[in-house]
Amino acid sequence: MFKTLKNAWKTPDVRKKILYTLLLIVIFRLGCYITVPGVNAVALSEAMSNTSGISGYINLISGGAFSRFSIFAMSITPYITASIVVQLLSMIIPSLERIVKEGGEESRRVVNKYTKIVTIILAVIEALGLFLSYKSSGIFTDTSFLTGLIVVLSFVAGTAFLMWIGEQINSKGIGNGISMIILVGIISGLPRGIVTLGEKIMPVISSNPVTRQFSTTGLLISLGVVVGAIILIVGVVLVQQAERRVPVQYSKKVVGRKMVGAQNTHIPLKLVMAGVMPVIFASSFMTFPAMIIQFFVKDISTLHGFWLGVYKFSLATSYSTVGIGYSIANAIVYLLLILGFTFFYTYATFNPAEVSSNIKKNGGFIPGIRAGKPTTEYLSAIIRKLTLFGGLFLAIIAILPMLLRFTNLNISFGGTSILIVVGVALETVQQLESLLAMRHYKGFLE
Repeated sequence: MFKTLKNAWKTPDVRKKILYTLLLIVIFRLGCYITVPGVNAVALSEAMSNTSGISGYINLISGGAFSRFSIFAMSITPYITASIVVQLLSMIIPSLERIVKEGGEESRRVVNKYTKIVTIILAVIEALGLFLSYKSSGIFTDTSFLTGLIVVLSFVAGTAFLMWIGEQINSKGIGNGISMIILVGIISGLPRGIVTLGEKIMPVISSNPVTRQFSTTGLLISLGVVVGAIILIVGVVLVQQAERRVPVQYSKKVVGRKMVGAQNTHIPLKLVMAGVMPVIFASSFMTFPAMIIQFFVKDISTLHGFWLGVYKFSLATSYSTVGIGYSIANAIVYLLLILGFTFFYTYATFNPAEVSSNIKKNGGFIPGIRAGKPTTEYLSAIIRKLTLFGGLFLAIIAILPMLLRFTNLNISFGGTSILIVVGVALETVQQLESLLAMRHYKGFLE
């Protein structure tokens, strides 16, 4: 990996992409400190002194922007939710389904346009909910209609700007823009996580807040967390990099006056073709109900009945404030969502029938398998097994923090965060390797 980064930095074209990406990341981080107009800084500090529940989750992926009520407070969550909505609608609406299946640049442009429209609608709803939710907390200098309009427009503009940053990273930078924004937001909370571990090793003595005392229990817990995180990272890397190589043989054929073919190759099938997107989408999908409820309900303690159940169920994965029943139900649904999104993304990127047809057209075959439908069935069976294992692995890592609640650690140490950070880092390095390889081949041809 370090060799790839070194070679990338030495390559002028790739270095420009890296610097451009870093510039956009710096702009994102600076925006996290720009508070929206009409906010009382002192009252805001008091109101956000303890962000937990869904507020803590949003604050994590926004890189602390939510606790500062900055223009990027909503982060990219409306865009993620909009992507889920559009993809679900593509399964229901025939015309949209036809556009998605057509593929190509025009199809992506239309789908992207619909996703942006839905993103703005959701962003307006969430921004309005944020203003109404914190209207009575005293963080605004006044609660007039004009102030509310400015705050809502600022939040929506921030989300729209993050969408633009994501697109610019995709087209002119390195990595997946949306994933990079989430990655940077999570990593920005790492220093606070290290401080939390230090506080567990040297906790404050209650009788004297200034004095600290060494804690053997805290040291063991901290070492356990560090070792566990390293094991998780190694496991994620192994699974993300693992692949099943399906052998393919091509027969000899005459092209012009030459005999070509008779070569052996393979189809590399990744264990987790979908990467970390299923985890990101499933997390956003699960927390969306609690997000909407908290935005529009001033006092959560007033909730009762059905909506209280929905709120507790939505937060049960990462927080210990709910009962074991909600936690089990949430974990099961979360697991099924990750599996579902994993299968969806895998089959969206790999079509066994199309691959089988291409192999047959080029005179190839899988040893022991007849060309055509048998090859399609064989590839489909392999994909199902790989996707099931990969999806289960992602789901188990994502819900692992439920077993570590006794540590009361920051969510930045959660399995979902590790999956996103490691997955995005691996995808970025792979893209760098592809750019370097492409440049090498271009130079060879020239």
